[in-house]
Amino acid sequence: MIHVFNGHTADEVWTQAADAIENAAEAERQPSRIGDTVELLHTVLSIEDPRQRWVLSRRPAINPAFAIAEVVWIVRGRNDAAFLNHWNPALPRYAGTGSVYHGAYGYRLRSSLGIDQLERAYSSLRANPVSRQVVLQIWDSRLDLPETDGTPRDPDIPCNVCSMLKVRNGRLDWMQVLRSNDLFLGVPHNIVQFTCLQEVVAGWLGLEVGSYHQMSDSLHVYDHELSQLQRRTSPTSVRSDGSLRLDLAASKIVWAELERRMSQLVINPSLSRNAWRALVAGMDVPQAFLDLWAVVAADDARRRGWDEEAAAEMSVCSDPILKVAWSGWLERKKGARVLS
Repeated sequence: MIHVFNGHTADEVWTQAADAIENAAEAERQPSRIGDTVELLHTVLSIEDPRQRWVLSRRPAINPAFAIAEVVWIVRGRNDAAFLNHWNPALPRYAGTGSVYHGAYGYRLRSSLGIDQLERAYSSLRANPVSRQVVLQIWDSRLDLPETDGTPRDPDIPCNVCSMLKVRNGRLDWMQVLRSNDLFLGVPHNIVQFTCLQEVVAGWLGLEVGSYHQMSDSLHVYDHELSQLQRRTSPTSVRSDGSLRLDLAASKIVWAELERRMSQLVINPSLSRNAWRALVAGMDVPQAFLDLWAVVAADDARRRGWDEEAAAEMSVCSDPILKVAWSGWLERKKGARVLS
């Protein structure tokens, strides 16, 4: 049986899937190597407007700065662990403690096969928009199939298998295929990651963004997450009208500048306040990218204990969805501080 959840926004679709896992007779208990789960097999999440990519009803809220850092890391084709760990120090518990991450999506897409798959997709679809052969490969059987005794090859085996791109009616549609998908931890981040890639490539091609579909062969929630899943709120009515669509040349410049400044934050944990302010100020990029930068800079300031600087950065963010995402994250961190 195929389970399909449709909605205008990621928040609506995620909430439908959460309701189904809690209530559907088809959801079954399934053991795994890290704990028992409740699982729906063969599930499709379909989002009509992928720009509304943030799951805001999840409680506790996700860290939007970490999600944005993942996007920059992927777009720039990186696999180093330090860049992501700065925004999520707990990540090594799940993905391993090495200096690189085995399953890094950006590195897989842009380097590991000896070609830049994103730019090849752009060139192919620009030359032949009706092509049905544009498939981006993430899974590599040589690296990712389990050992013969069933042991995983690495803590960070990619859950995303491939992406399939289609141009239809002047829009770029995107199908993302996953072998395994944790509704609570993974889905909110996966949607942000690959809808951003969809919007980036659409911009390169001069197209509008079409629909986004995420096929999860195993959509599941771990037992220890069920109580948190039940804390979800109703989907938000807040909408974003920002755009990440730029032509290829401009896109490269903007994403490289975001990466450069974020890297400076990562490698300079002892920046003075004045040096930090100089680094985060004066970025000449479109407003949607300034909004992304405001969130990551605010979270970096928060981690340094500079609440005033964090608030100042978010005051210049114009995206209402990012403002809501940040408020949820800040509420979560303040709650954790009170509990501790």
